[in-house]
Amino acid sequence: MIERPITDWLPLTKQEVEKRGWDEVDIVLVSGDAYVDHPAFGTAVIGRIMESEGFRVAIIAQPNWKDDLRDFKKFGRPKYFFGVTAGCMDSMVNHYTANKRLRSNDSYTPGGEAGFRPDYATIVYTKILKELYPDVPVLLGGIEASLRRVTHYDYWQDQLMPSILVDSGADMLVYGMGEQPLREVLKLVRKNVPFSSMRNINQVAFMHDARTELRDYNNWNTVELASHEKCLEDKIAYAANFKIVEVESNKWQANRIIQTVGNQILVINPPFKTMDETEIDKSFDLPYTRLPHPKYKKRGPIPAYEMIKFSVNMHRGCFGGCSFCTISAHQGKFIASRSEQSVMREVEEITKHPEFKGYLSDLGGPSANMYKMKGKDESICARCQSPSCIHPVICSNLDTSHKPLTELYRKVDAHPKIKKAFVGSGVRYDLLVDDFNKNNEDGNHDEYMEQLVTRHVSGRLKVAPEHTADDTLRIMRKPSFKYFKQFKRKYDQIQDKHNLSQPLIPYFISSHPGCEEADMANLAAETKDMGFQLEQVQDFTPTPMTVAEVIYYSGVHPYTLKPVKTAKTREEKQAQNRYFFWYKPEYKDWIRNRLTRLQRPDLAEKLLGGPKKKENAPSEGKRKFTRSFSGKKKR
Repeated sequence: MIERPITDWLPLTKQEVEKRGWDEVDIVLVSGDAYVDHPAFGTAVIGRIMESEGFRVAIIAQPNWKDDLRDFKKFGRPKYFFGVTAGCMDSMVNHYTANKRLRSNDSYTPGGEAGFRPDYATIVYTKILKELYPDVPVLLGGIEASLRRVTHYDYWQDQLMPSILVDSGADMLVYGMGEQPLREVLKLVRKNVPFSSMRNINQVAFMHDARTELRDYNNWNTVELASHEKCLEDKIAYAANFKIVEVESNKWQANRIIQTVGNQILVINPPFKTMDETEIDKSFDLPYTRLPHPKYKKRGPIPAYEMIKFSVNMHRGCFGGCSFCTISAHQGKFIASRSEQSVMREVEEITKHPEFKGYLSDLGGPSANMYKMKGKDESICARCQSPSCIHPVICSNLDTSHKPLTELYRKVDAHPKIKKAFVGSGVRYDLLVDDFNKNNEDGNHDEYMEQLVTRHVSGRLKVAPEHTADDTLRIMRKPSFKYFKQFKRKYDQIQDKHNLSQPLIPYFISSHPGCEEADMANLAAETKDMGFQLEQVQDFTPTPMTVAEVIYYSGVHPYTLKPVKTAKTREEKQAQNRYFFWYKPEYKDWIRNRLTRLQRPDLAEKLLGGPKKKENAPSEGKRKFTRSFSGKKKR
């Protein structure tokens, strides 16, 4: 750990507040994560923004919520408000596997220890604060609040839940990336405007008494969802709601959304337009120490920090719109890219770290290769309602040039203290296949691939075809598997040209809506034929605010309202996942018998060859060790 004055970090203790000479704190942030003062951690970003606006900020990180509430009291009553977040992950995704088994570790806690945050952390923290300080406003933020801002299905309780504002009792919620709405809130707070009067800020949600008039300060057009109570009665109404929410969350000229919940009205104001280069640079260029708080030194490293401490996030957002992914729901589908100067400043800061040996672990973002991509004519983007810019085809208005990214890679490469800069983020391979991406007018995709493969692959390259069945891929909003095959051929040609051996590591999902058991068997057969023995696999988890979650719960696609078959029982999900491991002797008889029952002996022969003597195969219900998406064993 670097020895620096404790005042370089935002205060975590009363003693640190006193060392700064403060007699009170303006804003207290409560987080389910340990405090890492780095731009990849939301609490640090929000805290540094507040500090930059002249507010005195303190942080309560991973407070004890069980039997001793003194953590919540240590700074006393803040002058303005509490800010609450569950952390960088939804607390339920953080705690549980796709099979609802409790995880044994937490990557956002020192030493990777589990048990330092509650289930539904945002709700738990807010209720405690409202009990202790009922007259102090609470502002919610972070991914858990963002994705639960409206009626949503909770996989872990297997039921619909209302907006998290209802269950928590918070005063307001900021959804998405919160810098822009937060700055507006801070302007009004400084003028002592109460939260109850902050009704005209973009990208916030709040509850309104249904018995009083809902004033429309900004003259937004309003679209009304089916009520929460209607959704409880009618799954189709819930599915139809989702389409409205997704479309309005990704429009530049969006409508305000309202939904009745009991005797209240949930109000969700339209989002801000995506941050421009100056705005996003301002966020990343704040004076972070880029280090965990010193108090954690004796408790061990924080795994999430260790993973990213020598990485650079160059952009936010993703225009893929994948059905199972929350990135576009939280960060938006439009790309906010940093300037080259801002990226290079961060690279320079990383080189000063005493543990830095010359290797950057990642130059990337939500998708590695969307940097600086945007609409050629932004007036077309302003009117667009499509949830994806590249499904089912790449929009002709999308500028998919890789030239700015290639040039930035080369500038980082040329830095005298950089030995290698790797790309650890997943590469969106369909943007690099000419047959799919017709926008490759100047051939710069090939130049990018040459640069990527020869200079920026750390032993292997991650890509995510997710499936091989076209019907399932359409529901996933992913391209046909044939494009992955084309990409692999192109990738292998570059490797052969330069005498390299850097395997592709493809990621796949089992039990996704629209996937049937025979589809998983075919996936195993196709990938076997390509020479893969898969270990990097994931069982589908229905997370709030995704198309796939809505299908899982309602049984219909929210855009067509037509039925979609989905594996739901543990036995169905386990059966699909098992095909990934066709090469394990203990599964071979099970697979052969299963495919015989499905009348698919052709797939059995592709996977296993001709009939063989029976081996002792596990029963369908017997638990076996498999490998999860992260490569770690799970039970």
